[in-house]
Amino acid sequence: MTAAAPSTATHAEMASAIRFLSMDAIEKAKSGHPGMPMGMADVATILFTRFLKFDAKSPKWADRDRFVLSAGHGSMLLYALGYLTGYDDLDIEQIKNFRQLGYRTAGHPEFGHVSNADTTTGPLGQGITNAVGFALAEAMQAARYGAGISNHYTYVVAGDGCLMEGISQEAITLAGHLKLNKMIVLWDDNHICIDGDTALSTSDDQCARFAAAGWATAKIDGHDPEQIAAAIAAARNADKPTLIACRTVIGKGAPNKCGSEKVHGAPLGADEIKAARDAANWPYEPFVIPEHVLNAWRVAGTRATDERADWQARVDALAPAAKAAFNRTQEGRLPDGWQAAVQAFKAKISAEQPKVATRKASQDALEVLTAAIPEMIGGSADLTHSNLTNTKACAPSIAAGAFAGRYIHYGIREHGMAAVMNGLALHGGFIPYGGTFLIFANYLWPALRMSALMEQRVLYVLTHDSIGLGEDGPTHQPIETIAALRATPNTLVFRPADAVETMEAYEVALLNHKGPSCFALSRQNLPTLRTTHNADNLTAKGAYVLSEADGKRQVTLLATGSEVSMALEAQKLLAAKGVAAAVVSMPCWELFDQQSKEYRAEVLGEGCVRVAVEALSTFGWERYVGLDGAVIGMTGFGASAPADKLYAHFGITADAVADAALARL
Repeated sequence: MTAAAPSTATHAEMASAIRFLSMDAIEKAKSGHPGMPMGMADVATILFTRFLKFDAKSPKWADRDRFVLSAGHGSMLLYALGYLTGYDDLDIEQIKNFRQLGYRTAGHPEFGHVSNADTTTGPLGQGITNAVGFALAEAMQAARYGAGISNHYTYVVAGDGCLMEGISQEAITLAGHLKLNKMIVLWDDNHICIDGDTALSTSDDQCARFAAAGWATAKIDGHDPEQIAAAIAAARNADKPTLIACRTVIGKGAPNKCGSEKVHGAPLGADEIKAARDAANWPYEPFVIPEHVLNAWRVAGTRATDERADWQARVDALAPAAKAAFNRTQEGRLPDGWQAAVQAFKAKISAEQPKVATRKASQDALEVLTAAIPEMIGGSADLTHSNLTNTKACAPSIAAGAFAGRYIHYGIREHGMAAVMNGLALHGGFIPYGGTFLIFANYLWPALRMSALMEQRVLYVLTHDSIGLGEDGPTHQPIETIAALRATPNTLVFRPADAVETMEAYEVALLNHKGPSCFALSRQNLPTLRTTHNADNLTAKGAYVLSEADGKRQVTLLATGSEVSMALEAQKLLAAKGVAAAVVSMPCWELFDQQSKEYRAEVLGEGCVRVAVEALSTFGWERYVGLDGAVIGMTGFGASAPADKLYAHFGITADAVADAALARL
């Protein structure tokens, strides 16, 4: 790493640059959280000037250290560091327009807005858990390509809120179990939360908690530069992840408000900022950083330039196949030929016409896909043999010190699993998929929402998708869950009707670089409905006419998943009464809504009765059936009984579908 050039700037001046940029930007915006950036300025200065491997002029360098501001409300810390070290997309105008419309400096750091944000943070606990994914991805890449290609640390700045959120326990226990020793958490231990002293709500011994989870721990004065440096240096040599408890004063530098909740989430005010300038002997106008201080920071921003060049030389020297694989996966491109495997699978299913649960069809599809796409990384939240997420290609499972495998046992940590998958996807080089029951999407939904917000290709395998799971009863029957997923922007929700649609859904998901995909999969066996091979991906249109009416269409029957075969039965019942009905399979609402008005009208049918059936909440179907249509589904919670008994009990039957259509003719 390039040695820093001599500078007359002191540590205190460099930390003050962070503090005053933060104060001034928040004051101008009349909104923000100055306390954390001011309190952690000393820690950040040591980290960025002495340890962090990054190049401000090459912000997406694959082997850079990752920096996660888990306490995302302190976003001005990240923005100040970005400006000071010379990131092109964080000039002084961005700082001056903090939290303003049309500027990249959002209230909380957003991935894709500023290049030094390795993830979107703000929902507390998400960042520290994404960091587990970053650290895991680093270890997995090192196992594949060697330490000369992947050898970087993941640093996290976390606050009390991050550690109070329940997801943090999932994060730290998984990281400790896997001995992810290149993960270092810098805890802003300032004893203050929004309501006041943290003693109001917690008395945890965080160091003991982390130690119990298999972490190394240290306690330091977060304002002593040499203590900070020594602790980080020790953490870098540890054989386990490390928590460094940095005892800090929130809002340090604000003479009258520091150390209290008054500096947590509100501008300091002009008088307090003036007093802070006087106390720090900082005579510069707002947003002005003296040249010698800015120069010292810019030197820090290019410390790793030579190291990056050396790394690129090592990448270029890889064997051709390894180099091609590394570059391809980092860019998110899929391997040549994988879609031929998709077509072969579809043709085989249409020919053999198996009757299998779509969770089993998913496993069969994943067997094909993971063999063809080596960057796919599987896993499950302790439901592997129910979700059927394991494949031969993904063996062996990942374990501490053994990261060459492709299957992660996440344990009963649904929320943590989803946030770790986000970290794997954000890191680059991998496409993660993970399984649990659809009902437990309610547990992981905040992280899934972050997948959508950050436009990450994360695949959620969600089995036991309706009252069809039967005897486990209403606690496990996801009546309302799929409606919530469908309401989440930038998310594709698939409920396939058979094995052909299941594979087509995976094909669409893998081609989708703009957000997550969810697969709602049945426990019960379903017949193959697509009995004639079609090379076109019909699922990609969201809905299509599976069986057209015999004669002029009078009724359109809409269904998803296990209820599509029920709609086909209702079609026969109506035909026996002289009523011509078409059956539409509708595996993905979001994709259907993207089609042309003409296509949607053709599929739904104009001037005819529409009836939808789905063994889940009826919520949302009105937009497709219209005010005069009918929806056969659930309006309350389920019950515990065999699946066929439940369908009959709740009136979700072919007869009910046919009767609803007849009543509206």
